[in-house]
Amino acid sequence: MLKFTRGLFVATALSGAVFSAGFVAPAFASESERREATIMVSGEGEATVAPDMAVISLAVVRDADTAGEALTANSAAMAEVLADLKGQGIADKDLQTTDFSIQPKYRQENKPDGTYEAPVIIGYTVSNGLTVRVRDLTKLGAIIDRSVKLGVNQGGGITFTNDDPEATVEAARKQAVEKAAAKAKTLTEAAGVKLGRIVEISENFARPMPQVYAAAPMAKMADESVPIASGENLYTVTVNITYAIEQ
Repeated sequence: MLKFTRGLFVATALSGAVFSAGFVAPAFASESERREATIMVSGEGEATVAPDMAVISLAVVRDADTAGEALTANSAAMAEVLADLKGQGIADKDLQTTDFSIQPKYRQENKPDGTYEAPVIIGYTVSNGLTVRVRDLTKLGAIIDRSVKLGVNQGGGITFTNDDPEATVEAARKQAVEKAAAKAKTLTEAAGVKLGRIVEISENFARPMPQVYAAAPMAKMADESVPIASGENLYTVTVNITYAIEQ
């Protein structure tokens, strides 16, 4: 029995050694294989387009002694603003309430001995924010003017954008690929090698930074026309291409 066990142990150990050697050999061989030579280049494409939509932020803020009174005043003013915007052709899908808050207003005074009294609520502030998408930029100045006169007294930030920029992005993408291919051709010709197949291609697309129009204070706008300059939006696409080098 003892002799059999020893024989089994030796056989197992030897078979393990054979298996390990067989396992290592392929890895050893793969390391000796020649890797494919490649070259990676990048190209950047740009395209501009005039914006066809503006996104503006408006807010109605009202103060009163009680939360109910402040809310009533705020709701009445906002209802007029919404009705007027819809009357000017703004669709329901382009009107969105973005911020709404009811905040107490406090007063705190120091006692003659230098200690603090507990804060006392002296009123409430109700703020109702509205984001508006204006698809007819010729109406933008008038919309701001009318909104202020109807009760909007905060906001005024304007972002110019494009509803569907895909055609502009496509033009930037094609330009990026052309620049990357031209760069690869120049590099390989200078190095005296031949450009091969495309191994990998990828892109990075960054939406343009929004052009923000910093509006004047709302109270001042009510008595002045609002000049608007929309400019252009710049779209940028970067393409990375890896080519094989023919040996």
